[in-house]
Amino acid sequence: MPAQKPSCVVLGGSGFIGTNLCRRLLASGHRVRAFGRHCRFPDKLRGVEWYQGDFSDPDSVAAAIETFDIVFHLVHGAMPQAANLAMAADVQRNVIPSITLLELCSKLGVRRVIFSSSGGTIYGCPAQIPTPEVAPTDPICAYGISKLAIEKYLTLHEHLYSLDFRVLRIANPFGPFQIPWKGQGFIAAAVSRALSGQPIEIWGDGSVVRDFVFVDDVVDAFEAAMTDTSNTRVFNIGTGEGRSLTDVIAAIERLLDVKLSIKWARGRSLDIPISVLAIDRAREVLEWEPKTSFETGLAMTMEWTRQNRSEIDKLYR
Repeated sequence: MPAQKPSCVVLGGSGFIGTNLCRRLLASGHRVRAFGRHCRFPDKLRGVEWYQGDFSDPDSVAAAIETFDIVFHLVHGAMPQAANLAMAADVQRNVIPSITLLELCSKLGVRRVIFSSSGGTIYGCPAQIPTPEVAPTDPICAYGISKLAIEKYLTLHEHLYSLDFRVLRIANPFGPFQIPWKGQGFIAAAVSRALSGQPIEIWGDGSVVRDFVFVDDVVDAFEAAMTDTSNTRVFNIGTGEGRSLTDVIAAIERLLDVKLSIKWARGRSLDIPISVLAIDRAREVLEWEPKTSFETGLAMTMEWTRQNRSEIDKLYR
């Protein structure tokens, strides 16, 4: 008789990566519970247990994770720009509840915590491109500092309480279920505006380079981290290749066969000029690497956006 697969809780299960991860885990035969304040796509999470709660409420978090084997920590209550404008609130909303979560995981016997960190912000302005996991971590935004602090608390809890964990430093993910109005990603916003015939806003001159990785490949990495038996704890998850924002616009124009209107805005101090991750460690240890080409992922994102416009529009209201 085959061994029972571990049960999984996805904190932030109704978010962009969380929705994709829940769907995959369910299809793979796991018992899956999604935790969050609102379920944005309930029809797409049929079969997933929904547990409504606030990450800042320890009782809700404890009730959600009790008896489960694996906890995926995907919650972060602020985008980089918002975190810079309210740094103390960012710590109170994200770092402190994360510490409480780790204490609860140790107490309740959770087998492993898998944390979604930020490969795009945690290294600051790196000297080495592509950037490996051993590079200095000098974030230039509060969001990156919060992510790094949570990583350090994970290491401390393993040292003190033997809490097993993995950290995925994810580059710039894109794909289905990424909501354009949340400021979650340039591609989601650009695709939505392009399909609506609206101008696309770019901060700076469009030369900023990012490592765009398709969400299906990110979910593959989460699955690999769940079963990893190595002594390695931190992994970059990206493609190892960079594209500028103007490259992305050009790709969208090719797919739509149109010339897009651009609304240029002043560059932001929190935007790192170039961010590309080295993924050798994930390739060697997790036996993971991205499978989806940028063009294929972009086409799939555009098709999903087309098919779900009415549902996405309801979320604006």
